Amino acid sequence: MSETPTRARAGTRARHAALVRLVREGVTAVEDLAAETGVSVSTVRRDLARLGRDGEVARTYGGAMVPFHERSVGDSAQVSTDAKRAIARLARPLVPTGGRVFLDAGTTCGALARLIATDADLGPLTVVTRGLETAVELADVEHVDLELLGGRMRRMSHGLVGPLASLALERMSFDIAFLGADAVDPARGVGEPTLEETLLKEQVAGAARRTVVLADASKIGASAPSWTRMPSAWTLVVDAADDDVRGCCREASVELLTPTSR
Repeated sequence: MSETPTRARAGTRARHAALVRLVREGVTAVEDLAAETGVSVSTVRRDLARLGRDGEVARTYGGAMVPFHERSVGDSAQVSTDAKRAIARLARPLVPTGGRVFLDAGTTCGALARLIATDADLGPLTVVTRGLETAVELADVEHVDLELLGGRMRRMSHGLVGPLASLALERMSFDIAFLGADAVDPARGVGEPTLEETLLKEQVAGAARRTVVLADASKIGASAPSWTRMPSAWTLVVDAADDDVRGCCREASVELLTPTSR
């Protein structure tokens, strides 16, 4: 016996509510959402399209996320932890032994800091950071010479910004800069909640021989209030990428590193 229209609508509403809850909890890929809700990938895509029109979620490459809101560093530390560890492992071989490295604020860069802290063969390594958590991870590491930018601390990210940070960066250069991101678009660059953060990241990228963005897959294609103009060549390290993401990276001449690319 087929479902009545009323029962079908109730089922759809329940599924939509479940999808929104899952996306808010950090389940963002279409395939994972389909597995969690027990429906087909095509059904999830239709549901996400409807939820996107209603403003409940923001569509991304291969999935969805909640419309842009800046997570506190404490909340961020509880989300996508396995993905962040995977990204850090991919990025670790890019750290030059005895080099001068910029390591951004944020929990994904913090995951890389923890790997750096356990690898004495990298030393003597100079790490410059604007992130308080990153600084704490490296504060007592003997093979790391740690430098902190000055400036005003943003409470949400625990990252330093402002004229003092900018003035310090004018006198610095880096072999490689690792940037975090609230959103990533291969064509547009790195999305952040404030203009002062995007300008600071632009300045860091301009002072680095190589720029690498560390971001979990849920950040790709997400919306953001402000965007960092990236150098002509940069690298994106993510925990997963579908064919759409790979194609966009090729079109934008962005080097893409994923667990399957090594």
